[in-house]
Amino acid sequence: MALSACATPRVLVVDDHRKIRDPLAVYLRRYAMDVRTAEDAAGMWQLLKQQAFDVIVLDVMLPDANGFDLCEQLHRRADAAVILLTARDAAADRVRGLDLGADDYVVKPFEPRELVARINSLLRRRGAARPQPVAVPAQGPQRYVFAGLSFTPATRLLVRGDATCVKLSTAESRLLSVFLAHPSQVLSRDRLIDLTATPGSDVFDRAIDRQVSRLRRKLSGEMAETPLQTVWGGGYLLAADVAPSAP
Repeated sequence: MALSACATPRVLVVDDHRKIRDPLAVYLRRYAMDVRTAEDAAGMWQLLKQQAFDVIVLDVMLPDANGFDLCEQLHRRADAAVILLTARDAAADRVRGLDLGADDYVVKPFEPRELVARINSLLRRRGAARPQPVAVPAQGPQRYVFAGLSFTPATRLLVRGDATCVKLSTAESRLLSVFLAHPSQVLSRDRLIDLTATPGSDVFDRAIDRQVSRLRRKLSGEMAETPLQTVWGGGYLLAADVAPSAP
């Protein structure tokens, strides 16, 4: 989901502590954000049925659910960036949250202004503040066929061997196009950042890792194998023969 240049970012704060949740919502509204709050997972899902959000600030410890489990569910069911809010600063917890699809991780206690900066950074990375059109080269291939899949950059449509169609996000489409242009080549994180960054974007190493993880899941579907491989210490590799073709 992308906002128009003048749209108000929609933020959902999910925390069971009212003395944290309510003042935080008031603070975020000072920065021109449309904020809703929920005290538990049930309230969060109810609000998500009513409207979409750009960013979800999610407390890890909720009375009716584990924030890590919710993060994984949100990754599948909601097109929103997720910032985990927790009192635990263990590296294992941070890695776990990011592996499950979290976009950022904030440790309590924190400065509200820092959270505002992180939300704005996520909005920029998702193209919410200044959406940038994805340019499709005029002379580029109209469709790619690889590893039993086909991908059309102009429509961002991925078709699996069983005819299942998956719509990729703008970031996923851009990332897949880079891999398809460099098949069987190991691409480092820095190289991927250079090839996928757009004007005004704010991309970091772990953002690339998260995007690759999401793209990998969409490529594999229900299958265990995926053509998008991790090369430890090197980066990522699309292990497939790629054939450009007409639609």
